[in-house]
Amino acid sequence: MSQHYDIDFIFRHWPYQPGVVSARLIRARDGRQVLQMRIEMGVLQMEITGRPDGQRPGGFDTCLDLLRSQSQEPAEPFVLSEEQCLEIDREFLQFYHRRICCLALREFERAVADADHTLALMDFVAAHSPDTEWTLSHERYRPFVHFHRTQAAALAKLEHGGPEAAIEEIDAGLERLRTAFAAVQNDHQFEQDELVGQLGELKESLRKEYKVGRTLGEQLAEAVAAEEYERAARLRDEIARRQKPV
Repeated sequence: MSQHYDIDFIFRHWPYQPGVVSARLIRARDGRQVLQMRIEMGVLQMEITGRPDGQRPGGFDTCLDLLRSQSQEPAEPFVLSEEQCLEIDREFLQFYHRRICCLALREFERAVADADHTLALMDFVAAHSPDTEWTLSHERYRPFVHFHRTQAAALAKLEHGGPEAAIEEIDAGLERLRTAFAAVQNDHQFEQDELVGQLGELKESLRKEYKVGRTLGEQLAEAVAAEEYERAARLRDEIARRQKPV
């Protein structure tokens, strides 16, 4: 008979909180760091690198890496099978759980990496999906993933590059969101979208809290729009100078 381990002590000392992403980083018995998420009826444990469940599909780090390899093999167009679609959905969910935990724990670089993986997975689905409806079932979440990525990238820039860099990251993310809306012919909804509004509020709160005026990137966009090319050239030189490693 296999040995069973009672985990009631975890539930007693770590109660579930509805509507809150409860996550923590701990050390496993072998010394590696793992991420745990408290859910209503238990605890999810995830690896912090590679695939969250720790599996290596076909010897690859992720299902996406495996599928990319397989898609290069056949001469005919590569179309996902039903089984492969199910594995992709599993990977979407796993990376979503880890992404929101990383955001809650202020592990912003990790959240950006997981968002990038999800967006790449969506691109692969769009290129090789067997069914348009299945593709759209994923594409409808693209703005949400871009929102998470922009939020995480901006807050990472705030920590390491300052408020102006964070604001410019938000501007870049808003442009990616605009493109995502346009791709599904919902560009007219961009201005009214709740996620767009939240990013705008974050940008203005950073501008107010840190007393940031128009960033160099914003000034450059204004100069180009006004056809002030000499001013635009000076601004590009200044941006390049600031980005140059010390």
